[in-house]
Amino acid sequence: MRPRVYITRRLPDAVLSSIEAECEIRMWNESDIPVPREVLEKEIVNADGLFCLLTESIDRALLEKAEKLKVVSNMAVGYNNIDIEAAKEKGITVTNTPGVLTETTADLTFALMMAAARRIVESSDYLRNGKWQTWSPMQLTGQDIYGATLGIIGMGRIGASLAKRAKGFDMKILYHNRSRKETIEQELDIRFEELDSLLEKSDFICILTPYTPETKNLIGERELSLMKKTAVLINTARGGIVNEHDLYHALKEGEIWSAGLDVFEEEPVALDHPLLTLPNVTAIPHIGSASIQTRTRMAELAAENLLLALKQRTPKHVVV
Repeated sequence: MRPRVYITRRLPDAVLSSIEAECEIRMWNESDIPVPREVLEKEIVNADGLFCLLTESIDRALLEKAEKLKVVSNMAVGYNNIDIEAAKEKGITVTNTPGVLTETTADLTFALMMAAARRIVESSDYLRNGKWQTWSPMQLTGQDIYGATLGIIGMGRIGASLAKRAKGFDMKILYHNRSRKETIEQELDIRFEELDSLLEKSDFICILTPYTPETKNLIGERELSLMKKTAVLINTARGGIVNEHDLYHALKEGEIWSAGLDVFEEEPVALDHPLLTLPNVTAIPHIGSASIQTRTRMAELAAENLLLALKQRTPKHVVV
């Protein structure tokens, strides 16, 4: 009997075919609407494998209903949507898709940094709303990127790739990480700083650290107060790393220059969220890895992990 797999979102046809060739599948067919909890609770009961996204909460209560489940394949690098301890207790393999989105996310992070610094979205709206009537010396002026100091919080694969891009702009690069990366320091000519020092010295601060209990609200009122008034804060990691209430007040009061946000604590972010009312916030809908090539490769890798686990072979990327 072929294993049963539940897929929580419509996948590219080629990826879906690779799973269908070896499994009996059921799938939530809405591409832009997360699977309702009650549907997921029903489908998980008889599933041997689950292919899911960050939008699904794979918590202890759900896993307790999974009588046959052998693997949860998460199409993401992060896995804070999954109760890892509960999965471990039940002997369920959890996999993720690191590596393949590194360069694409670094591209987006640098693009968001440039957009927030040079007020790209605000300027586009200014033009489209018919406000562009003349040229004036300080109209829509922003912050220079070339030659500025970049502080990277989280020196993993994406952090290192971002640093390589910044070198092309002759930026001075500082970083903070749980542990020092001396090899990368030498390769890229970057310098380790304690967090407070990095915040004080940097013109641009990019958050690329994983979301963990230790990094929750890592950037709050105290940390924002250490930044330059001209500082630009970029978050392409996870929303909960930055205290959004404190960030709103820092931006509104001019304590920092601007922010570029690809992630929010609650997603999708509510349209009446205070941060979305500020002209110095460039906000985008969690598209860090959203290139056609990368999202396809993520789906392919998640499918490979799923099928290997169902065959009782070691998947390429195992969380637990």
